Amino acid sequence: MTPQEKAEELFKKYYSYLKANLMDDKEAWEDAKVCAIMAVDEILKNCYEVMKPFWQEVKQEIENL
Repeated sequence: MTPQEKAEELFKKYYSYLKANLMDDKEAWEDAKVCAIMAVDEILKNCYEVMKPFWQEVKQEIENL
């Protein structure tokens, strides 16, 4: 899985959850990005050094959504 694909997967999971809770599109979009970035930040704190470049790219892709 590429960093872009992982970023989209994480974002879509949060977005779907937030939309299901009746948030409007814009609010759900922004909150989903924040949640996905927070998740990646936690992963970065705890992952092996060899995986950090991948997760940093995932974070960048999320920020670009």
